Amino acid sequence: MALAVTAALGLAGGVLAAVPALSAPSASAATTAETPWSFPGRGATVPFTEVEAENAATNGTVVGSDRVYTHLPSEASGRRAVTLSGSGKYVEFTLPKAANAMSVRYSVPDGANGAGITTPVDLIVNGTKLKDLSLTSKYSWYYGGYPFSNNPGDGNPHHFYDETRTMFGSTLAAGAKVRIQTSGSTTAAVTVDLADFEAVPAPIGQPAGSLSVDSFGAAKNSSTDSTAAFQAAVDAGKAQNKVVYIPQGTYTLYGHVIVDGVTLAGAGPWYSVLTGRDPNNRSRAAGIYGKYVADGGPSQNVTLKDFAIIGEITERVDADQVNGLGGAMSNSTVDDLWIQHTKVGAWMDGPMDHFTIKNSRILDQTADGVNFHTGVTNSTVTNTFVRNTGDDGLASWPENKPNVNDSFTHDTVVAPVLANNIVTYGGRDFTISDNVVSDTVTNGGGIHVANRYPGVNSGSGTAVAGTITVARNALLRAGNSDYNWHFGVGALWFDGLNEAINATVNVTDSDIIDSSYEAIQFIEGGATHTVNFTNVNVAGTGTYMIQAQAGATATFTGVTASYIGAGVDIHNCVGGSFAPTYGSGNSGWSLSSTVCTGQWPDPNYIYPGGDGTTPPPTDPPPTCQPGSGNVARGKAVTASSHTQNYVETNAVDGDANSYWESANNTFPQRITVDLCASTSVGRVVLKLPPSSAWATRTQTLSILGSADGSSYTTLAGSRGVTFDPSSGNTATVSFTAAKTRYVRVEITANTGWPAGQLSEFEVYAS
Repeated sequence: MALAVTAALGLAGGVLAAVPALSAPSASAATTAETPWSFPGRGATVPFTEVEAENAATNGTVVGSDRVYTHLPSEASGRRAVTLSGSGKYVEFTLPKAANAMSVRYSVPDGANGAGITTPVDLIVNGTKLKDLSLTSKYSWYYGGYPFSNNPGDGNPHHFYDETRTMFGSTLAAGAKVRIQTSGSTTAAVTVDLADFEAVPAPIGQPAGSLSVDSFGAAKNSSTDSTAAFQAAVDAGKAQNKVVYIPQGTYTLYGHVIVDGVTLAGAGPWYSVLTGRDPNNRSRAAGIYGKYVADGGPSQNVTLKDFAIIGEITERVDADQVNGLGGAMSNSTVDDLWIQHTKVGAWMDGPMDHFTIKNSRILDQTADGVNFHTGVTNSTVTNTFVRNTGDDGLASWPENKPNVNDSFTHDTVVAPVLANNIVTYGGRDFTISDNVVSDTVTNGGGIHVANRYPGVNSGSGTAVAGTITVARNALLRAGNSDYNWHFGVGALWFDGLNEAINATVNVTDSDIIDSSYEAIQFIEGGATHTVNFTNVNVAGTGTYMIQAQAGATATFTGVTASYIGAGVDIHNCVGGSFAPTYGSGNSGWSLSSTVCTGQWPDPNYIYPGGDGTTPPPTDPPPTCQPGSGNVARGKAVTASSHTQNYVETNAVDGDANSYWESANNTFPQRITVDLCASTSVGRVVLKLPPSSAWATRTQTLSILGSADGSSYTTLAGSRGVTFDPSSGNTATVSFTAAKTRYVRVEITANTGWPAGQLSEFEVYAS
């Protein structure tokens, strides 16, 4: 079943509301876009119609709007939901069109031990109870820092929501009332985010001449492991050139089924379900994998269609291969799959070529929705719906082999709990077009183009290169605060952490609506060259239109702006390194509306229908303060270069065992910390790892200061500074106290290694 019925409609007060059409090819004016379905022609065409709980009839409590990480409403679609606390509380949806099934997105509290609880609610149709609906927090609620835990004692709760699906047993007419109601049996408060209503077609029968997995001993609706039976079936399908059919039912798999040269097809994703996890080896779980290249892959000519993989993954262990799809597949297609409760929906390890995911749903993952990892070429994710991933929604990461000519098109990506809705970390000639992204939760933006993460560099051919097309996208409530940086991430952002971005990036015909912080951001490391913005509408920001924290060359033509929360269009503290060209057809903003305050303002949501006066996080505060003691710790830091994973942030993390190392055999090298505001400084303490494995060395260096990050003066002239393991590999440089905002160490020589090296860069008043 292809995703054939559009959900491009808005819902207000439970009644269908007209949504202004977006202009084409140019972007729309400011609209009343409130949902991911408010952008006709963009995003996935899905078979369901969505109704937000806050727009339905209820005697519960509407929570939100709230975009603050670790707050329950922040992860809800639209940042609002309805909490039902106590017996007899309900949300009642009015069907906008006929449906025989629904999926409900909800949250219930975690158990005291972090293993979740399960509680029933009543499902009532037209005033009569139809059945109990079981809700669980088994697959939700994570804690602490990356890669997160299931221990409530670690604090920072997040990943609150899950979804469950059910069929009504008959087709309900448009206008029918479907109520979710607590009862005396409901043991906890229930928060309802939304319901997706669907007319599920009849099951697909077994194709003529095909092989059934049942014929090979697969055990339907049983906890018996059927992995071997499935493997025998797909091996026979390849040998006999026959389709392998998964009948209606739920099948338990304890491990991967390896497919090659075969079609594996089900009766439809509502009917044919794969699930399971090895009870004795938690690193093994249900998944359909191609052959890895090291094992003779990639697999060729695979088709996977019309079934669901609903896993049993309740934690994030990055080393475990417990993904829905994996391995390598070339000249292969995934069509109409429902993938839920796995670690990653599809983590594809190349080299592989011409791989397509289409017409599918990827929900409730502990990590990414899709990741094209290493040497994936001419491949695409299209017309696919992604919601509630634990990391990037759709990602491309060419860690050590180039990803070339890939695309993410006509997808809808909602509420990734961590990181970005859509991102390409490196990649040549990549296309991100005709998508809708919404409700980013933390540490990411709606669309991200970056030279970040290990293995992404021009020397390996894996850096951003060629032409990157970012066209006809809608970004709604995208971007959010980064809990490490303590400032906002842009809805659309560019990052040159590993090295400068040298490519042509064309951002065209797009709408950036009601951004949580800035709409556009340039940050870290090398500059971004060149981004061309054409026919882009920025309507509503929590802070600025543009936040320039690194150099960039950019052109702006036909770019409009309105409802800029900060009251100033641009925040630029890198001076002339940010070089915008203000072309024709721009309106609502100007280059002269620019500040460099050294402070990060609280978001101010003034877009109509936005968040009003939602308070910002207070622990830690998003506004950067110089502080006392070591005023460099945790501050924004840049460097002239770094090698491998030895990035400059290691020098301000308070851990002397991690370190920054510049590119080798090139001097001078520089590392610069931004103290947020002008601060009196008179002493710098420099460290290398205290391990005796680090032999004594002398680095020739000077200390510089700057008020604006552009023009520097000398605080301490060039000298040899010796790092000796016998004294903890620590050296102090004192100088006459001066007021400065930026402090830089410039290194011109190193007797121990042909690079600049620092594990800690500490700055003190005296």
